Amino acid sequence: MAGPLEQVRVLDLSRIMAGPWTTQILADLGADVIKVERPGAGDDTRSWGPPYLKDKSGAPTREAGYYLAVNRGKRSVTLKLDSPEGQAIVRELATRSDILIENFKVDTLARFGLDYPSLRRLNPRLIYCSITGFGQTGPKRAVAAYDFAIQGMGGLMSVTGERDDKPGGGPQKVGVPIVDLTTGMYAAVAVLAALAARERSGAGDYIDIGMLDVQTAMLCNQAMNYLTSGATPRRNGNAHPNIQPQDVFACRDGALVIAVGNDGQFQKLCEVLGLAQLAQDERYCSNAQRVRHRDTLVPCLSAELARADRAHWVAALERAGVPCGPINSVPEVFADPQVRHRGMRIEMNHPLAGSVPLVGSPMRFATASIRHERHPPLLGEHTDEVLAELGWDAARIAALRQAGVI
Repeated sequence: MAGPLEQVRVLDLSRIMAGPWTTQILADLGADVIKVERPGAGDDTRSWGPPYLKDKSGAPTREAGYYLAVNRGKRSVTLKLDSPEGQAIVRELATRSDILIENFKVDTLARFGLDYPSLRRLNPRLIYCSITGFGQTGPKRAVAAYDFAIQGMGGLMSVTGERDDKPGGGPQKVGVPIVDLTTGMYAAVAVLAALAARERSGAGDYIDIGMLDVQTAMLCNQAMNYLTSGATPRRNGNAHPNIQPQDVFACRDGALVIAVGNDGQFQKLCEVLGLAQLAQDERYCSNAQRVRHRDTLVPCLSAELARADRAHWVAALERAGVPCGPINSVPEVFADPQVRHRGMRIEMNHPLAGSVPLVGSPMRFATASIRHERHPPLLGEHTDEVLAELGWDAARIAALRQAGVI
């Protein structure tokens, strides 16, 4: 089966994480993604290691795990964007592309004549998406940003971490670059919406995605807790601010998450734990009451859960229909039978390593396929191939390489 975006070409001028995550999603959906990188250096994440992929002999390559995580399915072309020849090639690629993704600092590509107004004149159907820390407007439009800083600025770290009055209390970042990843998903949604709109209008569009905007939107329920009450949300460890019991509980041999979502589930939890009387206690009979009296409820539950192993409680709670799950390490995630069944670990051929293990796409279609056909490309691996598609012969390509343009 063909991928949903089989006939779509994406020109990827992005690097690091948010932009490449966007274009990897589009590549998984079948798009032909041409990744433009700096000659000799490439995407910054190529050097963000260790760890690095090992070659067939066991020696480390220059392919960092960070880079491998977000560049599956693409073709790599090296181009010197601050050269007239490199800019001319980008323009030619843009005339043949449906979507362009970039995450340069504001106004950088305008200096090269590669901004949206310039390229729209060459290709009115082009969908052009700019990803920056703060968007194209506002007092911080020119300020550089990384995920970590935006997690702090955008309020995420103010509600993540243990309470300040407990051991280990204080702000914490999320363990993955969550703002980058979510920005990439928002960008992918936006360009696909523009692609659908183009079917009606025939015209492309310009999309402005700011990471701080994304993180502000991601505050979601915590934002509304503040906007509706005026009270500042605080860090509360693993305890949910609005729903109880939703927390981490220690078992005899490890920890698990219990995520009760309604009164019926709470009653079933109490029955499994042999604490049926708690469900009838007026302090705990409704979610609002359980939130108010969490400090007395949680110790009761914790004492019982500590009496048996994690696997025992997970099995018993699953049978009863109480949402729960073990806190798995990353190796345990990939050993989980459900994760294995869904094929979330994939192996792809790789020219240096023989094969490379990757995390598969979570998208599933009944009548289309997700494409896992191209390994994360070596730097400039497809330069000659792509230029030949533009009509360049071997002599012209060699001259560009000699001049340091590619």
